[in-house]
Amino acid sequence: MRNDLKDGGAGPLACCRRSRRHLSRAPRGSALLAVLWLSAALSAIAFSVATTVRGELDRASTLAEGTRTHYLATGAIDRAILHMLWGAPYWEGWMPEFRFSFPGGEAVVEIIPEAAKLGLNHAPPEMLAALLAALGEPQARAREIADAIADWRTPAPAGFSHFDQHYLSLVPSFRPRHASFEQEEELLLVKGVTTDLFYGGYRPGPDNRLLPIGGLRDCVSVFSGAGPFDMNSTPPALLAAIGVPAGVVDRIVAARPARTSEQFQALREIAGPAAARLGAPAGTIYTLRATAWLRLPDGKPADLRRTVSATVKLWRGENGFHYQTLRWRE
Repeated sequence: MRNDLKDGGAGPLACCRRSRRHLSRAPRGSALLAVLWLSAALSAIAFSVATTVRGELDRASTLAEGTRTHYLATGAIDRAILHMLWGAPYWEGWMPEFRFSFPGGEAVVEIIPEAAKLGLNHAPPEMLAALLAALGEPQARAREIADAIADWRTPAPAGFSHFDQHYLSLVPSFRPRHASFEQEEELLLVKGVTTDLFYGGYRPGPDNRLLPIGGLRDCVSVFSGAGPFDMNSTPPALLAAIGVPAGVVDRIVAARPARTSEQFQALREIAGPAAARLGAPAGTIYTLRATAWLRLPDGKPADLRRTVSATVKLWRGENGFHYQTLRWRE
């Protein structure tokens, strides 16, 4: 047995030594593996926190820029109203827009007279059908939508019309108002009026840029009547609906805005018989649509845009000029 111990044989003492060496190496390997896994987990957590913080910072920056741009557009509306109240030389009736430069950015305010739109509560169905056809609807469908619009604003009949039955068959169902339109957006509830028809869309231009196509909301208003329509601002589809030939519509749009009586007379001669329904800029109700963007530190415009619009009524009273905001849209 001594020989076994001396020679390092397989005696009991040698076995204990080998087991002790094996056990002493195992915890060190497990500890190293645990440290590696812990380091990887901490790295993943740190990366996740950094990504979250960066995303939140970008989100907060975007929200801050959006808020600043929104108030820039709102301020442009207020400034445009003041210029219109002051009149010349700040504003002339033929002007289609204002361009304002602020310390923090730029804004463009479109001036859209309500007199350039068709009265939604007064237009006969034939006129509505002609407008819908000019917007690209087939004749049969245009007539059906025009009848549905007329039915919506007409007092309820004794029984149920087929339009009423259509609305009651929807999920969720509803009853039509059978009263005057209070806002143009009610048209979205009328049978046949789609979002594309109401808001318009885009078409490819000659330089591969998308050009906007006007929708029904650009041509009708609850604040206007049956004409005459503003020569400088009447949408092309409404010009076509009142009888201006298609080729002449493009010529009129290209020649606008007319600034003098001679220019107005020239446009009236181009329009032909439909000129009887066109007039010089007039009216007291306007929609002001402001689009604003910030100016970057290097002077370039920011990509973020915000648009707000207001329908206002301007008039002159005993104490000077006044205005009233009829509708505000974000």
